[in-house]
Amino acid sequence: MNHSTTRRTFLKQSVATLAALTPLAGSVSPGVFAAGNERIRVGIIGCGGRGTGAAGNCLEADPAVEIVAVADALPDRVAKFKEQLAKWCQEHLKEGERRVRITPDTTFLGFDSYRKLLAVRPLDVVIITSSVVFHPLHLEAAIQAGKHVFVEKPAGVDPVGVRRVIAAGELAKQKGLSVVAGTQRRHDPVYIENYKAVAGGAIGKIISGRVWWCGGDPRRVYERVEGESDAQFMVRNWYQFVEMCGDHIVEQHVHNLDVANWFIGRPPQLALGFGGRARRELGNRYDFFSVDFDYGDDVTVHSMSRQINGCYQRISEHLVGTAGSVWPGGKIAGTRARPARKDAVNPYVQEHADLIRSIREGEPLSEARGLAEATLTAIMGRISAYTGQIVRWTDLTERKDSPWYNLVLSPTAEDFEKGTVKLPPTGVVPLPGAAAATS
Repeated sequence: MNHSTTRRTFLKQSVATLAALTPLAGSVSPGVFAAGNERIRVGIIGCGGRGTGAAGNCLEADPAVEIVAVADALPDRVAKFKEQLAKWCQEHLKEGERRVRITPDTTFLGFDSYRKLLAVRPLDVVIITSSVVFHPLHLEAAIQAGKHVFVEKPAGVDPVGVRRVIAAGELAKQKGLSVVAGTQRRHDPVYIENYKAVAGGAIGKIISGRVWWCGGDPRRVYERVEGESDAQFMVRNWYQFVEMCGDHIVEQHVHNLDVANWFIGRPPQLALGFGGRARRELGNRYDFFSVDFDYGDDVTVHSMSRQINGCYQRISEHLVGTAGSVWPGGKIAGTRARPARKDAVNPYVQEHADLIRSIREGEPLSEARGLAEATLTAIMGRISAYTGQIVRWTDLTERKDSPWYNLVLSPTAEDFEKGTVKLPPTGVVPLPGAAAATS
């Protein structure tokens, strides 16, 4: 794509690639879905790979879903999103079925594009799949605008941002709005059945665990496009910068830490860990983390996360109790041992189906706090590894005199909107013992 293309020309060209486009239909009152067949209008904030996947998952989740608006900072990502979504529609929808109704007037570009999307009428649900640094701001704005929300994990990149997510979740409860998070294991029937069995005593009292996200490094490095700003370059390479993604212990390992919190029933009280960087060529993330999480009451969980290609891979969880053990996504071994069910359910679709059902039934789901607690757990581990210090839960949630309570990574989401973003130096990473207040 020619990056000098004007916005008007871009919109005309990209809309033409989407065969399923039609004008927006008439309005429907938010929350009136009892009959089960009213249309659910959805807007997408963040048109990268996860945004494209979530759009398809949401369309698959309910036949009344319509995608009506999109917003992103990068024009070429919007164009690719529309191209891929058009292909999805051709492969999955019946001939003549039109459920993607994006128009030039509902296609928004720039770092303030989320505000314009939220002003679209009618709009019932917002899917937030922007870079992680934007999640607190975008969620807060969507709830204030009265929208139901699906927000991808994690909740944010720093304690201040994550606490904004908790506050937005409480506001959603007051407004009767659903917030569903991209922690899809909580919507997987195998995990759900095993959780219920463990809660019922299948392995006794949980006393320890191990959680892993040891995989390859899946994210390519994108070259700077001619004329591209630092802000646009950081968004294109968001996964390389801790300021954008929170580091991979936060962005990916949050899934496994969420399972530990869920099954144990609470977040940890403190973290002590280490990590390092040896191979990355851009940005400032670590390659690996190893963290002990202390949940109190003599319960400890060891966490390992690594993203280095060519190494052994394991992405899973294992919890040990006084009467057995469980692989939450697999089998239970104990006094009441039984294999997990193997239902053919796609949890990435199910999480959207559960969101839409909650809207139709008028029984809002509230997953903001669980997402926030899992994210803060990961941030505890990251800060401990970066600084070499013990980090306590209260350091991030209660103790205002803690060096990390008011930690805000820069640039912030607001900096992108103001146009004041400067690219951090590549390869400059926190050193344990010397980064106590800056991680």
